[in-house]
Parts: sequence; structure tokens; C-alpha cells
Amino acid sequence: MSFVPTADKLIPELTPAQEIVVLARTLWHEGYDDHLAGHITYNLGDGTLLCNPWLLTWAEFRPQDVIRIDLEGNVVEGDWPVPLGIPLHLELHRARPGVQVALHNHSRFGTVWADMGEIPQAFDQSSALGGGELVLVQEYDGGVDNSQAAAKAVAAMGEAELALLGGHGVFVLGSTIRAVHQRAVALEQRCRNAWMVRAAGSTAASPLPDWYLERSVTADGNRFHGFWEASVRAELLREPTLLS
Repeated sequence: MSFVPTADKLIPELTPAQEIVVLARTLWHEGYDDHLAGHITYNLGDGTLLCNPWLLTWAEFRPQDVIRIDLEGNVVEGDWPVPLGIPLHLELHRARPGVQVALHNHSRFGTVWADMGEIPQAFDQSSALGGGELVLVQEYDGGVDNSQAAAKAVAAMGEAELALLGGHGVFVLGSTIRAVHQRAVALEQRCRNAWMVRAAGSTAASPLPDWYLERSVTADGNRFHGFWEASVRAELLREPTLLS
């Protein structure tokens, strides 16, 4: 029987592996869909990480395909290889052990602004909902499958939670899957809408007041109750057997 939400229980209980799968699926529909690109890591707090596998797209891997790796990138559990760009996550989790979830991909509009080497304005409230500091990392020194290049990018990011990686893509961090989902969706909407504003020929500044933008930076991505849950239900409607 399919899940039926109630006001007290909006989604079924999800394991971390199931959360990773649903996160990947919903973001695929948001523009995080560059073929085999992209990695999600979930810090288990015991020196290991859950991670999506290499060779399967975000639109097709399932909970049983999620692998567990150590901080050296070795597979501890699972039947699939590690994503090629995992050194970016390994360096991140070593440098910032408090980060619970990290996501990297080449989102459609986020990558455009990263390629331009420019941080877009947030022109509307939905583009600022995720919170976190967004920085531009112009430290491209080869692909992040190289540990030295990955470490350089992580160092340049500082303590920020979101980054546009020049010539590459985006990096989104958070304390929960919910937070990373909210931030990733808001970041891509920010990048998309800013591109549309510029393409329309407008040179207007953001209509959002400074106090709103400053407050949004401090948000942790966990406060919009129902947003993540609605996306989970949408994926279960698309594919009712997704969690099995």
C-alpha cells in the first residue's frame, strides 16, 4: 500500500541510505542532472561515510546501491565502485568533521555562474530560503578526483556552506539531508532566476531588503517544515517502489 500522509506524519520513516536516494532523485528534477556527475556523502560519525555509487546516475540508483566508504575512499560495504570525484568529499570531511551531509554536482544554472566566476544576486525570497554563506571558489587546479586539487578547493571555501566552484560546479553542505535539499534547491533557483533577470536586460538590484538577505544567510536549512516532505512524496508518487 502506498504511503498516505497525515498532518502528524508527512512522510514514512527513512533510513540514511533512503534519504540519499530520494535527495538525488528530487534534485535530478531540479537541474542536478549532468549525466554521471555528482556525489552525496552522509557522515555516519564513525569514520565512515555513506555515498552514492559510481556508474549509476542520480535518476537510477536505489537504496541497496548506496555504498559505505572510509575516509581514505575505500569501500567498506557495497557492490559498486566509489565516484571518481570523491576526494573532494574526503578532504571536506577530514577538514570539517562537523559537516553531516555534503553534495557536489554540476547543476544547470549553478554551473553557468561558476563558469562566469560570479555570485548571482538572490532576487526573490525562494532563492534565499536555504540559508548559508555562498562563496565563489576560483581555485580550479584540475578535477577533484585529484586530492591536492580537492584540498585546495576545500581550503578556499573556508567555513561557508555553499560554493560555486569556478570552471566546475557547485558544492552544498548541511547538518541534515533536509538542509542540503533546501539549500540545493534554493541555490539553483537563485542561479536560474538571476540568469533570467540578466537575460531580460535588467540591471536592477535585488528587491529583497538587506536585513532579509542578512537573516537568510544565518538560516540552517532545516526550518521550512514540509518542503523536504513534499519532495519526498513527489518522488514516491513517481516511483512507488523507490524505497524497497
